Amino acid sequence: MQSKASNKRGAVIFPKNKKILLELGENIKLARKRRGLTQTLISERTGLSRLTVRNIEKGDSGVSIGHYLVVLSVLGLTEDLLNVAKDDKLGRKLQDISLLSNKENKKK
Repeated sequence: MQSKASNKRGAVIFPKNKKILLELGENIKLARKRRGLTQTLISERTGLSRLTVRNIEKGDSGVSIGHYLVVLSVLGLTEDLLNVAKDDKLGRKLQDISLLSNKENKKK
């Protein structure tokens, strides 16, 4: 009989996106080190295990975004997440195309 944990399906992460997660983990690790904090101290302040903190610093896709957020909070970097998708250039272009085509259709 399989345990519930083994029934979990992880997200499929493509190599390009894995590289981004690895860089995020490295950035978090560097931020921690710049502040002179240890993984143990981060673990104590967040309530996460040292293994989870280590996995975050490795860019592990199996760690929840909430856990990443808790670590960023201890580092004083939670506001950085607000920049994700803030300037949606593609979305704006698609919206403009849609608005322009709707305007032209109304003229006809």
